Amino acid sequence: MMDDKSEERDGGLEPLNSTDRRVRADAQRNSKALLEAAMAVFAASGVDAPVREIADKAGVGVGTLYRHFPQRSDLIVAVFRNEVDACANAASAIAAEYEPGEALARWMQRYVDFIAAKRGLAAAFSSGDPAYESLPLYFLEKLRPALQSLLDAATEAGDVRSDVDAKELLFAIARLCSPDRYGGGPEQARRMVGLLVDGLRYGAPSVGSDI
Repeated sequence: MMDDKSEERDGGLEPLNSTDRRVRADAQRNSKALLEAAMAVFAASGVDAPVREIADKAGVGVGTLYRHFPQRSDLIVAVFRNEVDACANAASAIAAEYEPGEALARWMQRYVDFIAAKRGLAAAFSSGDPAYESLPLYFLEKLRPALQSLLDAATEAGDVRSDVDAKELLFAIARLCSPDRYGGGPEQARRMVGLLVDGLRYGAPSVGSDI
């Protein structure tokens, strides 16, 4: 059995010393810092922002950025997947803290935040680059089950109607969050999604708690 001081390498066990662990911990911190910095820079300046701006914001050198993400597309894909994962994981955390109907409504607002942050990546996704072809499927594989679990719980509790499809709801919220000619921003999207939540309650067996 492998202990915490060894790992399997090339078919055999080699000791994992303190230097190895420190290097790995540093690499994980740098990767996390780069993803957070890239998301902020992309949201503000778009995906064509200088990589040095991202590296500086993360507090690392440009060489470190390229070691983690050799191509710009590698960084964009990693940022998107990281944001999807965070949004999906929030479903279980919110469900553990709130009643089903409220948990559903709160996660839908969390999804609004995700959509708003993703706007900075839009140019890349519409570029036709094959590096991004797998992302729509990743999006659905992660977020559809997360939303479905919340819908199922809220439906069972009698907080929302039972004829709601998770995939359609994901796309409906995304459309409500799309910029329009009137310049509606995130706050308008939140209000519109709040109305959508009210619509989900219409026809439910009972009325849930106020949100």
